[in-house]
Amino acid sequence: MSSLQHFFNAISPVSEETWEAVGPLFEQRSLAQGEHFVEEDKVAKEIAFLESGCVRAYFTNEDGKEYNKQLFVGPALIGAYTSLLTGQRNKIPQQALTKCSIWVANYASLTALFDRHHDLERLGRKVAEHYFLEKERKELEMALEDATQRYLRFNTQYPGLEQLIPQLHIASYLGISRTQLSRLRKKLVQRS
Repeated sequence: MSSLQHFFNAISPVSEETWEAVGPLFEQRSLAQGEHFVEEDKVAKEIAFLESGCVRAYFTNEDGKEYNKQLFVGPALIGAYTSLLTGQRNKIPQQALTKCSIWVANYASLTALFDRHHDLERLGRKVAEHYFLEKERKELEMALEDATQRYLRFNTQYPGLEQLIPQLHIASYLGISRTQLSRLRKKLVQRS
């Protein structure tokens, strides 16, 4: 639980009084590899602090092909934000790619504290701003960088993750095929 408090304070300081109200809302759980935190077509009710492990957010097209939209590596916050905000069914499931340790809270209970604890509301805003910036960064990478640049950025952003998750998920995240990823990796090894 101290890792959650430390994570929050690193984003925006939370008073002890606020922490005393927030801390009890979180319950520790684990996700097995392949287990979903948020499923498709269900209304999300919970948010979680990903203490350790890796979770992917993905969508599936009409042909059943999956595309990884985002990767979350602990420490991070996970949850179907659009579904939480709108109360509509989730379109982007979140699945554990490794064993994960998480701290889960009911989103409505957490946000109900905003009016009494302005430092918590500020934390919520800072988290939303962070994920907005991340989304824009990823969109720009996909539009402006070639596959090699995206792969090199992936390895910088997620050091060591390549050894922990299947290559198909990395390729999907980068917007390329597994064959393209294999060729790209081989080409980079030959250069060095």
